Amino acid sequence: MTASTPDDQHVRLDKWLWAARFYKTRSLAKEAIEGGKVHYNSQRCKPGRLVETGAKLTLRLGWQEKVVVVDDISDRRRGAPEAQKLYHETEDSVKKREEMAWQRKTMQAAQLPPARRPSKKDRRDIQRFREQNRI
Repeated sequence: MTASTPDDQHVRLDKWLWAARFYKTRSLAKEAIEGGKVHYNSQRCKPGRLVETGAKLTLRLGWQEKVVVVDDISDRRRGAPEAQKLYHETEDSVKKREEMAWQRKTMQAAQLPPARRPSKKDRRDIQRFREQNRI
């Protein structure tokens, strides 16, 4: 991978996020930035923001929130191993993500599925209850 230094190459934030494989398309990256799911140095920004090495990005991807530091700049989308060289995730971010995943997993394990499907009478009772309580 021949990534250039920030002095001779200027890359938009949406294009860098696409090249670093955080988003599948540039338009998805742009929507995430405009939707407030991406923060550049702890501030909301625009998709056209120029990325600099050492910048701290906070990304909200589904259930996860990642904090990454830009190590290199590239405007080309390459393979995942090469894309991972463009950034590194902070240790606090990794710990927080693992803790949140563990919490989700334990909450899911605590909810037991029903022993059987509701019968016709059970469904009618459920429907009657919902209508009475306007659920």
